[in-house]
Order: sequence, then C-alpha cells, then structure tokens
Amino acid sequence: MSLIREKDGKRLHVKSRLMGESLVSKSLADGMEVTPQVRLFPDVCIMKIGGQSICDRGAKALPPIIQEIGENRGKHKMLITTGGGTRSRHIYTIALELGMPTGVVARFGSTISKQNALMVAILLSPWGGIKISHDDISKLPTYFAEGIIPVTHGMPPYDFFAIRPAKGRIPVHRTDVGMVLLADLLGSKNIIFIKDEKGLYSDDPKKNPKAKFIPEIGASDLMKKDLDDLVIERPCLEIIQNSEVIERVQIINGLEPGNITRALNGEHVGTFIYKQ
Repeated sequence: MSLIREKDGKRLHVKSRLMGESLVSKSLADGMEVTPQVRLFPDVCIMKIGGQSICDRGAKALPPIIQEIGENRGKHKMLITTGGGTRSRHIYTIALELGMPTGVVARFGSTISKQNALMVAILLSPWGGIKISHDDISKLPTYFAEGIIPVTHGMPPYDFFAIRPAKGRIPVHRTDVGMVLLADLLGSKNIIFIKDEKGLYSDDPKKNPKAKFIPEIGASDLMKKDLDDLVIERPCLEIIQNSEVIERVQIINGLEPGNITRALNGEHVGTFIYKQ
C-alpha cells in the first residue's frame, strides 16, 4: 500500500481499497474481493458439553464423558466449551423479574458458563485439562503442543453489549452460538455438540414422543422450516450458512458410550447440519 499526502501537505493517508468508502455500503460488500479465510486449526475438534443436558446431571453423566474425552487426548486435539444450563435459566428469570436489560442478563449467563468450564477443566485435569479465558485463544498452539485440553466457557463475549432480541430480553447469542463462532474463527473441520438427545428432531422429543428424528439437513433448509423447537440456538444456523470455513456441525448423544469417540473419528452418529 502506498501513502497519499493531502493537497495542503499536512496529512498522510494509506491508499487502500477501503479508503474513503462507507463500510455499510451494499455495493462495496458485493464487489469486494477478499482472500479466502485461513483455517487456523483445521485439525482441532471443538466440542461443547451441554449445560442443562450434561453438566447439570453431575455424577450421573459427566464422569464417563470426561473419561472418554480424556482417553482420546493422544489421538485428537480438542477444545472444549461449556453451556450454562439450569442455573442460567434461574438467573435469567430473576434478572427479568427485576427489569434488567439484555446486556446484564447476558453477563449473568456468562458467569454460570464459566462455573461449568472450571468444573469440566478440573475433572479433565488428569488428562491435561485446564480452564482458559477467551483472551487465551492466541495461546492455543502452545496448549496443543503440550498435550493440554483447553476448556473455556461457551458464552460469547457480548455481555453488556448483547444484542436485544425482537421479543423479550433473553439474549439470543448464548453458548451454542459462542461455540460456532469459535469454530468459525479457528476453521475447525470437526464441530460436535454433546447433548442428551440423539440429534435434531421435528419437535422436542422429551415433550412429543411422535417427533421425527432428522439425521442430516442443510442450515438454510432448517431455517426455512421454522420449527417451534431446535436442538441448538437459532442464530447458529445463520452463522453456519454464512461461514467460509464451517462445513457442518454434528449433534450427538454423549450419554451413549462410544459416541464421542466415533464422532471424533468423523463417523455419523447423530445429526449433521451442513452449510448449503
């Protein structure tokens, strides 16, 4: 890039494609050529351990899941994120009753997700699990080189700047969204949601026993279906569809022994949601 001096000679500018352009211009975005996004960690599997579905079950669910993840440390590089679960819903309820704005509600949710991240990291410590913050993402090469399994909270760092939804004040960008955003950042090819259901259904199978299992579906098609209930947060679908590097995510039932290992190996054991 070259430098351009103003006519009065007092100021220098960097000549670039965006010089003097409006960054909200539709035509600029349509005509802008950019270098394809680099995959920083394509060989790292990002997994989210559900808050309500897994963490809240405590000793009834976590130990075998932790054991299976730990046993795969020598074969796979893994980054773990955690959900908030029932305690998040509890603090959301109190915050809404007190008239708190969306940003404060989101900040409360982050604290619960951090608690679960600490709990999971401690349980994983025999296999090199450590809790990291979002600011530690730049240290991932060192962690993986040392055989460490980093664990971070899944809530994206909007917090006080959380975007208010069209209805209500519950933040729509929660821990599922945080995990998908992290996967987009790192360019991971294997993205796994560990939950207590086989995958995506046409309705909540816990409430509707007639709900039909959906083994795979495109993100765009799933958005068009506008289902009443989803196994992951709705904004995840738009992120997947707009991503340059995310090819698909998989939702699995982590309570079934061996599912995590099979998913780490690339097997189809749940529901694939892929970019169309």
